[in-house]
Amino acid sequence: MPSPALRLPDEGLKLACLQLNVGGDPAANLPAFDALVRQAARQGAQLIATPECSNFIGENRSATLAAARSEGQDEHLKSGLALAQELGVWLLLGSLIIKVPGRDTLANRQFLIDPNGQIRARYDKIHLFDVTLPGGEVYRESQTYAAGGERLVSGLGPQLASHAGKGWHLGHAICFDLRFPQLFQALARDGAQILTLPSAFTQTTGQAHWHPLLRARAIETGCYVCAPAQAGQHNAKRQSYGHSLIIDPWGRILAEASADQPGVILAELSLQYLKDCRARIPTLDLSQPDAYL
Repeated sequence: MPSPALRLPDEGLKLACLQLNVGGDPAANLPAFDALVRQAARQGAQLIATPECSNFIGENRSATLAAARSEGQDEHLKSGLALAQELGVWLLLGSLIIKVPGRDTLANRQFLIDPNGQIRARYDKIHLFDVTLPGGEVYRESQTYAAGGERLVSGLGPQLASHAGKGWHLGHAICFDLRFPQLFQALARDGAQILTLPSAFTQTTGQAHWHPLLRARAIETGCYVCAPAQAGQHNAKRQSYGHSLIIDPWGRILAEASADQPGVILAELSLQYLKDCRARIPTLDLSQPDAYL
C-alpha cells in the first residue's frame, strides 16, 4: 500500500533545481539524472525540479523522433515515478520529449509526480521556439512538436488544485513560454505562488535575456521562480546556457548554478515572505486584465 501523500508545510518549502547536461541517448543520460535527484533528496529537498528535455536532446529532427518514447515506455518517466515514491519527495520533471500515439509530432511535456509515485499534473509547452538568431542559428520546434493549448496551476498536497486553500501552488511553464508575460500574470491570478520555468536556453539568448526575464516574471507576479536548466555542450550543434536559478518574489536571486556543469541548487521558500512582497506592491490586485486585450 502506498504511504499517504506528503503534506508540505503551509509556510516553508525546500526547493531543489537540478542542472543537467544531456546528450542524444536517453539511456546514457539516466545515471546522472538518478544521482542528482538522490543528492537533492539527501540535502532535504521536498520539491525537486529538473530541466526541459531531461531525457535527451537530439542533434536533429530525425534523431529526436527516433529516440522519443511514449509515456509508458520512457525510462526517465519510469525512474521519476519510482524515485519520488522511494525518496518521499515531490518531483517536477521539467519536461520530457514524449511520443504521442497516432501523431507525427511529439509533446514537450512537464510532469508533476507526488510522493506516492503518481502523476498529479501534465503540462505541454504552449509557445514553440521558431526563431532565427542573429548568428544564423535556426530553430523550428513546430516542425517536431505540437503546442499545448491550456495553462495550468497545480497544488502540492492531498488536493491537486485548491487555489483558495492553504499550501503551495505551481504555475507551469517551459522555456520559451518565459517570453510571454501575459501567461504568468494569468497563472498568478489563478493562484500560482511558484512559477516553474525549466529550460534549455541557447547560449546566445541566455547571455542576453535569461536573468532579466526570469527576475521580471518574479517581480511582476510576486511569485517565486524555479528555473532548472540544461547546461554546456550537448552535440556539435547545440549548447545550453546553464545558470539554473531560484528567484524570490522581490526579484532576488536565492541560488544560481554554474554556466556549464551539472549540479543541484537549493533554497528555502517562505509563504509569509511571498505574502509580504505582494502586500508591498500589490500588482495582482491593481492589474486591469480586461484593458490589456
